[in-house]
Amino acid sequence: MEISATGRLEVRITPADVGKRVSVRRRHDPAAEGEKFTDTVGVLASWDDGVLLITRKSGETVHIPEASLVAGKVVPPAPARRRGPAASYEELAHVSARAWRPVESERLGEWELRAAVEKVPREARPWGAVVGRREGFTRRANSALPLGDPGLPLPAALDAVRRWYGDRGLPAYVQTATGAEGTQELLCAELERLGWTREVTAELWIGALAPVADRDEGAGVVLSREADDAWLRRYQRKGVSEVALKVLGSGPSVWFATVPGEGGGAPAAIGRCVVDGRWAGFAAVEVDPALRRRGLATRVMAALARRALEEGASAAWLQVEADNAGARGLYAGMGFAAHHAYHHYRSV
Repeated sequence: MEISATGRLEVRITPADVGKRVSVRRRHDPAAEGEKFTDTVGVLASWDDGVLLITRKSGETVHIPEASLVAGKVVPPAPARRRGPAASYEELAHVSARAWRPVESERLGEWELRAAVEKVPREARPWGAVVGRREGFTRRANSALPLGDPGLPLPAALDAVRRWYGDRGLPAYVQTATGAEGTQELLCAELERLGWTREVTAELWIGALAPVADRDEGAGVVLSREADDAWLRRYQRKGVSEVALKVLGSGPSVWFATVPGEGGGAPAAIGRCVVDGRWAGFAAVEVDPALRRRGLATRVMAALARRALEEGASAAWLQVEADNAGARGLYAGMGFAAHHAYHHYRSV
């Protein structure tokens, strides 16, 4: 906290510091016995009508009454990562978007509107459905990616997003990120102010590729350019459609890994990797629940990592849910660490 020459805490931030990373201390419960304080670090997203809105690295927004402040200061950006590849948020956003390509897209200024929906036969249309459309496959290929200026004031841009997805029978989503230099804490706060609801939060982790390849020999892993019937039997998403197969197979250089199961049944484990320049993106690493904790996920990733190294990649990324403790432990052991959090906001 900021302490003056007299030893007293001071508030050294003003509304002019909106958009900067700050650290503040506030009285948590003035009515309680003894003073209790709460510290908050994040991006000052707004300071209106006596209330500060701070967006933390996780994407959580905190409303703080100005009257409760006892100290505050602007702080430098979070320290740079000490291990793994150097990477900007913008670079990773483009790489991860190319790994889940939409079936159709349109530019809105520097935003990209992305959709992967499938036409429905007339006789199969449920009552009230939009003609010829149905729900899209994966939010990543069915959300607006706001990387820059949409060319319109934000409310008008969001209206255009709603119309575009509404015309396709889809809910309107905007994908944002927090927690790294160049991420979108201010946009997150504005979306919440305008009534958009955050439905999904996960993290993008990065690490060096070679250590992943060195973790296991990858024996018994079959690599293919296509997701065959066996691979799809293990894939957790049900009812994989033609459009879903297009999205799964999209990307600069896509590889599918399979560890065959016994007796010709569903595979023991599967995985997917998209090689894109120096990056290899891992996804859909899934293991038969009865065969977990036997190193199968490591074997799959090692086989895919070696193929990616052969194609010239040197760095790796993947996406993981915040509550998936097993996956987080596995990836941390391979040298991965969180780079930023990403969120999907849905229009209400």
